[in-house]
Amino acid sequence: MEGKEEDVKLGANKYSERQPIGTSAQTDKDYKEPPPAPWFEPGELQSWSFWRAGIAEFMATFLFLYITILTVMGVVRSPSKCSTVGIQGIAWAFGGMIFALVYCTAGISGGHINPAVTFGLLLARKLSLTRAVFYMVMQCLGAICGAGVVKGFQKSQYQMLGGGANVVNHGYTKGDGLGAEIVGTFVLVYTVFSATDAKRNARDSHVPILAPLPIGFAVFLVHLATIPITGTGINPARSLGAAIIYNKDHAWDDHVMDLLGRTLHWSCPCCIVPPDSHQSHTIQDQVLSLCVRVILIPLVFLVKSVLSFPSPFMVGGCIKMLGICVNYLPSGVCCRF
Repeated sequence: MEGKEEDVKLGANKYSERQPIGTSAQTDKDYKEPPPAPWFEPGELQSWSFWRAGIAEFMATFLFLYITILTVMGVVRSPSKCSTVGIQGIAWAFGGMIFALVYCTAGISGGHINPAVTFGLLLARKLSLTRAVFYMVMQCLGAICGAGVVKGFQKSQYQMLGGGANVVNHGYTKGDGLGAEIVGTFVLVYTVFSATDAKRNARDSHVPILAPLPIGFAVFLVHLATIPITGTGINPARSLGAAIIYNKDHAWDDHVMDLLGRTLHWSCPCCIVPPDSHQSHTIQDQVLSLCVRVILIPLVFLVKSVLSFPSPFMVGGCIKMLGICVNYLPSGVCCRF
């Protein structure tokens, strides 16, 4: 029996046989799910690992923008697409860099490299608000610096070739771009949460090691599908860095779409997965969950639409988003936020 328990600690499944078809599933957990992260953890600010993680996110996002924007500029610059890597090469540059950078930084910061991923993990209570805000700031700064270095190399050609900024391409509407970015962002975060699931990590010891591969592959596939539509955002830092250095007018598109996709992914498990009856919920958690779902998220979309692009389409989208949050409210208050 001791040997069996030791195998479970190393990641094996403690159930030696599968349950017969038609019978109830095992109710005992063979894994430990980490407790929800606190909203504010002042002790983090005094830890070197906290600041090191932020530096890792800055460097990773810097390198990500540097390599990917250079790849995009190389494809746009060539008069003949046959002599370049094309859309497939651009998609591979994004997916391959995510694979490499997540592998390098996973043990330091978790390998987010994307404010949208950080935002999703914050909503799932997998990291504190302090760390999430710090990560997002460092990611955006790294993206701006990465795009700025590319512009320093390209000089006048950078502006002439578009700077790798995201924009809805000709032949597509804002609604097309909205749908493409929401679905693409959902695919990415769904993959991230699946690759970092505590249950799978406990039962299959190889899952944590291979986590960067499916995440990078998801980025690769999403870029293949959405580059012809929006140039593929799914990363607010990537969109913000390129937009600030090149053209700020189109920055709102991908930011709003990415946040919406992230919120959609967070809301779905709360409606599908029943809450843990053995877990106690404090009044503070319920109030914070209520505020985030019903007030904060629609307010962000409304401010973005009014200040950046005051179109009826975006205002209508904010109203719809408010309805979605209200519909999800009962499960949001009951489920672990």
